[in-house]
This record gives sequence, structure tokens and C-alpha cells, in this order.
Amino acid sequence: MSPELAELAAAHGVATRYENSGQIEVAVEADVVVAVLAQLDVDAATPEALRRELAAVRRAREQGGLPATLIVRAGRERALGVSATVELEDGTSRDVGTTVPADLPLGWHEVVTADRRIPLAVVPDRLPAVPPAWGWMLQLYALHSPQSWGMGDFGDLATMATRSAAELGAGVLLVNPVQAIAPAHPVERSPYSPSSRRFANPLYLRVTDTDAYARADEETRAKLRGPAAGEGLIDYDAVWTAKLAALELLRPFHPHPIVLDDDLREFATFCALAEVHGHDWREWPEPLRDPGSVEVAAARRELAGRIEFHGWLQHLCHEQLDAARRAARAAGMPVGVVHDLPVGVHPGGADTWADRDVFAPGVRVGAPPDAFNQQGQDWNLPPWRPDRLAAAGYRPFRDVVRGVLQHADGIRVDHVAGMWRLWWIPPGEPAGRGTYVHYDAEAMLGVLALEAHRAGAVVVGEDLGTVEDVVTETMHERGLLSSAVLWFQRDWDAPDQPFVRPEKWDPAAMASISTHDLPTVSGWLSAEHVRVRSELGLLTRTSEEEYAAADEERRMLLELVAREGIPDDDPVLALHALLASAASRLVLTAPADVVGERRQPNLPGTVDEYPNWRIPLPVTVDEFFADPRVWAAIAPLAAARPLPSS
Repeated sequence: MSPELAELAAAHGVATRYENSGQIEVAVEADVVVAVLAQLDVDAATPEALRRELAAVRRAREQGGLPATLIVRAGRERALGVSATVELEDGTSRDVGTTVPADLPLGWHEVVTADRRIPLAVVPDRLPAVPPAWGWMLQLYALHSPQSWGMGDFGDLATMATRSAAELGAGVLLVNPVQAIAPAHPVERSPYSPSSRRFANPLYLRVTDTDAYARADEETRAKLRGPAAGEGLIDYDAVWTAKLAALELLRPFHPHPIVLDDDLREFATFCALAEVHGHDWREWPEPLRDPGSVEVAAARRELAGRIEFHGWLQHLCHEQLDAARRAARAAGMPVGVVHDLPVGVHPGGADTWADRDVFAPGVRVGAPPDAFNQQGQDWNLPPWRPDRLAAAGYRPFRDVVRGVLQHADGIRVDHVAGMWRLWWIPPGEPAGRGTYVHYDAEAMLGVLALEAHRAGAVVVGEDLGTVEDVVTETMHERGLLSSAVLWFQRDWDAPDQPFVRPEKWDPAAMASISTHDLPTVSGWLSAEHVRVRSELGLLTRTSEEEYAAADEERRMLLELVAREGIPDDDPVLALHALLASAASRLVLTAPADVVGERRQPNLPGTVDEYPNWRIPLPVTVDEFFADPRVWAAIAPLAAARPLPSS
């Protein structure tokens, strides 16, 4: 790669080399760098174009000037270089001369100079400490009860919160993403590919918990039927068909009008159009692909009833999410309900339709090859463009975080390293042929911290996989928890016994045995993950080599269990006792792990080849709380982290 191309790439935050999960430096091929630069509207395809773009970068560097958005930590000054006024979000203003003063209040303000208005966010330097607790990592769709229609719902979430705290002493519930789908068939199954990260998923509504159901007459109620939950794989299309029909029947029994602000009206407009034209706006008639077109304005008038209906569904989601959150707090949970924020959105969904200018639509986000995903990962999610995000004052990111925290006590940021850099896969390339594009982590972290501070929420970052040390170090400096997963807690310089004693795990972390993208405890112990990946052709080594490696890992982990003095006659219980001894602030386990489910929730690298996100728990919610395996597994967790009132 030429020095000129490397300089141009660095100026636009495009990596020309990186360190992989094995701590080996990898050089990115020049054609991949050129392809990624093109997605940022930077032409490096010819020597002449490269020189022209590099000259523009150097001129801009010499001219200097203020950035598109200013992020300043509370208590710190920021030199401006020009005279300015700060307009505070409370409507007052201050002449600040050439420096943002250290005593500005936290919040969203504006710096006004002679020729510019620049967004200014004054953000917390550090978030408060998180109280110690144990709890569940819930795949909410997998729960089921007599009241559920084909999958777990917000009512099941409230039940889990109340009973987990009152009966088991749990202090936190981490919930899989419950962000909005597009209301069209086939229904998107992956919670990590929502249509919008700003709104909620009505698939999780409990129809019989709505005020409209309470007001409905017996004849209407008799017509409401949903698929039974827990019988075979979850059928999202059947669930949505049943709930949509029921909610349409119930709508007349909710007499109050629904107030739609601009953002909700736009989202509801997308939903109404998706019902007619399909879930992917890129396949709609050309005039409808632009939300500002006259054709969309006409559609808003024609579809006013459906737009109001989808706004009502969001109103119901807000009510039931709030009810679950209140249930957790009323039951005494010191942390409460933590919602998961996926790293991106569906490329043809509501967010890219409404805010397309900030996305790089030709790129897919993923991850480079690692030990568990040896061919790399392609998540088919379009990334935000870092330049456009800054130019928008980080409003899109702020709105996403606000949307989650509106009904949560905390937020888990999936693939938090994406606030520093994301793996961009250019058009036509496989997952392994991409490179990292860097973001302004100081700005991203500042926005996240400000919104979490205002919501009184805890923040956890999922920093697993190929993650630079600066990610975890900075999170801890700012009061965010990192993630500690037993399978990855290893000292790679100690091959005879690589697993690290839990008492040496990071205290500022949320710890668990596994995750939704990894084998369950029973699956790992039985090498189910090797069998499945071998059958699907996802291995880069022979199955014999993989089985041998799995046997060796299991042997070394059970040796650690023995050295810790934990009985290993039941390995599932032993691993939970091991987790309970972790130094980490929060420790979580999954319902699937304590009841012996072998199938992992999601197998990266597959779509229809594996039943991702469709596997129900083998027991109902009531059976779960009566199951002696549950009580035995969580006993050491509850003893190590009792509720404050205990």
C-alpha cells in the first residue's frame, strides 16, 4: 500500500492494518481500503484522484477550525479560538469569549459564533457506581405462560421481574433487544436487526393486558385467539397475524386519541406503508422511498387511520414496558431492567428510511474472523457514517439511546467497540475482507453518558471479541461496566491452565458463563456447538480437531473448578458456583442454562440453516420457578449477592 493511500485512509478513519483476536497484526489489502473510502465519498481509485483527495485533506488540516459538534466533559474548559455565545437548553445564553467555561451545566446546548451554530453537549465525566447484584439474561421471546400468545411478552417480563426478585433474590434483568420490527411478512426474527432502534416491538404486547381489552365486550373478547406458546419453534408470522387481528378488533375500545410527535408520526407512516408495500423501503415504488416526497405526504392522508393505529401500538408498548420496569423496582431490584441496544438496524427499515443521510448504505457491518467464527461475521447492518453523524450533532445516536432508556433502568450496548471502530465490509466482499472505520469515541461515550445520567441508568458495554484495550480501559474510567464471559476469561500465556480464577475477574464488569451467540452451558459441556457447526460446514478445521479442542477446554475448566474446591458431580451447578465467586459487580445467568437447554439461541454465520431466535424454553414460567434445577443453580449466586433488604 502506498504511503499516500495510507495517509488518506488515516485522515478518514479507515484502518490499513489491525490486530486480530490472536494478537497478530493483519495488513488490509489496498483494494479493500479503496472500496471503503468510496463508501465515504472519497475517490482513491486512480493516482490522480488519490492526489486530489489528499490535497483537500491537507488544506482542511492547515485551515483548522471548530469541529461539527463539540463534546465537553463537565468541569473542563474548551478553547474555541473565536468569540462565541453559548445558548443553553433552558433558553438562556452566556457570552463566553473564546473558551467554553468549566461551569456550564450538563445538557445539550449550542455554541453561536459569527458564522456558525455548533451543537455543544456538556457530559458527565463519570457515571455513578453500580450496586452489586445477580440476575437473568433473558431471551424474552423464549418465555411462555398460559397468557402468552406463541412467544414471551411484556407480561412475562413483568412476571419474571417480580418473581425473580421476590422468590429468588435477583437484582437485575437483562433483556434481549425489543426494538421495532417492520409490520409485514415475513417478520424479522433477529432482535439484533430491528427496523428501528428508536421504537418498541409490538410483537411483545400482551393483548389481554391492554385497557382496550378490559373495556371490550364479551363477544369481542371471544374472537381473540393466539397461538399456544412453547409448542415447537416460535412462529413469528403466526404471532404477528394473531396479535394484529386482535389489536385491530380492540382499537375501537380505546376511546382516547393518540398524540403523535414528529418522530413517531414518521415511524408510524413507515409502518403503514410497509403494510402495503413490504418491509424493505428499498423495494417500494420510487416516489415513496423519500419520506419528504409529495407522494409520501399524500400517503399520510390516505393512510391516516393506519398511521394512528401504529402510533397506538407504540403507546401500548410504552405502557407495558413501564409496567415491567415498575414491577422490577417494586420487587426490590437494586438495578432493575436493563435493555439491550443492538449495534445497527435493518438496511431497509424505518430508521434508514427516515435518516438515510447518516448511513453508509452500501456497507455491511460485521466482525473479522476469530476462534468461534472462523470465517468472520456479516451482520448485514448498515453503519452510520462518522462524518455525517458528527455533522448531525450526534442526534441520531442520542435519539436511539433515549428511546431505549425511556423505559429502562439500564442499557447494554452490544458490540460497544463500535463506538470506537466498526468492521466495514464493502460491497461484493465476504465478511473477512473488510477493515475498521473509526468513530469519535469521546463524542459517542459522552452522548451515552449524558443520556444515562439523565435517566439514572447503568451502562454495560459488550466488549468481547477483537477489542482494543483502550475500549475497556476507557469504559472503566467513565463508570461503564465491561463484560466478562467465562469462556473468554483466559490467560493465553499460561497454556497449561489458561482459565483465570473468577476472583481475579474485573470488578467493574457484568459477568456470565455464556452469551446468546455462544453455546449454552449444557451445549458446551456436551460439545453440541461442535456437532452443529460441523454439520453446517462452518468449521475451518476438521471435526476431529474441533472435538479434541472442546474436550481439552472442558478438561481445563473442570480442573479450575476442582482447584476452587467446588464439587463437580453436576458440572452445570459447578459452573454456577464458579460464577458466583467472580469479583465482578454483576453476575448473570440464563434461564436456558439452568434448565439444561443444549441449543444456543443464535448461531452466528447462519440464517435459516439454524433456528436462530426461535427456540422456546422447555418449561413455562410457572414451571421454571418450581424447577429444583433453577433453585440449585442460583443458590450460590443469591448467597454471594443478596438483595439489600435481605
